[in-house]
Amino acid sequence: MRQGIWALADPKISLASMAAMFLGASAAAAAGPVNWAWLAATVVGIYAVEVAKNASGEIFDFDSGTDLAVSDADRSPFSGGKRVLVDGLLSRTQTKTIAAVGYIVAALIGVAIVAFHEFAVLWLGVVGLGLAYFYHAPPLKLSYRGLGEIAVAVTYGPLLCAGTYLVQRGTVSGEVILLSLPLGLLIGSFLLINEFPDYHADTEANKRTLVVRWGRTVASRVFALTVAAAILLLILLPLVTAIPNTAWLALVAVPSAGFAARRLLANPADTELLIPAQVASLLTFVLYALGAGIGLLIG
Repeated sequence: MRQGIWALADPKISLASMAAMFLGASAAAAAGPVNWAWLAATVVGIYAVEVAKNASGEIFDFDSGTDLAVSDADRSPFSGGKRVLVDGLLSRTQTKTIAAVGYIVAALIGVAIVAFHEFAVLWLGVVGLGLAYFYHAPPLKLSYRGLGEIAVAVTYGPLLCAGTYLVQRGTVSGEVILLSLPLGLLIGSFLLINEFPDYHADTEANKRTLVVRWGRTVASRVFALTVAAAILLLILLPLVTAIPNTAWLALVAVPSAGFAARRLLANPADTELLIPAQVASLLTFVLYALGAGIGLLIG
């Protein structure tokens, strides 16, 4: 059981949300003092949502057959689900319990923030919980309808960055929203590249991700264009907005972004060769958030 819990709660699952919250918190710190207690509450609440989403998603993906259809050759550290049910690490009841506890903890923390600190965060919290649960769950089943990638880009870009900033400053900054757009694109592209190894399993289970809808060749080109668009937007923002040019520190992410795009374009159907590209794509959004956040703090 311990191994199954770790699979659902492994801290690396929260790198996308931590990157978004770091950017939002850095923007807030650049504008005034940080309330560390409420920032800690925000982090714990979002982490609870991540664990809950993974657990509930395991159940729906198991029932649809998509996780069962992933071959050993197409397994990667970033694809194929957490496999706690497929590999017998947790029972169905245990997985449901973890999901319920995670969502309840997140909801209670959200209620506390709304009641005692910042009411306006209520609507962002409701939307965030809804996107997390219905990413896999019916009736929306966003990830099964080719909408999961958009939901991830919105959630891990503007929604989390703005929410973190809002808890600290009581308002929403236009600059942090603008800087969150490239981050959302990069995290959305990370999800996209992680769907390539699952292509056959998702097709068999009628999980219509964008990779299934477009095919791997076209989807690999979309990945490259999305990453390029994120970098181009980053370059333009300090030129046309009040965002300081120190935000260009986020350009430290360009080498890993270029490597991920080149590797994927050359090997869209080979999981073993794709794993380094998945790692590079993850590194890209982490470096972007670190560079942009530090740039705001010193700018």
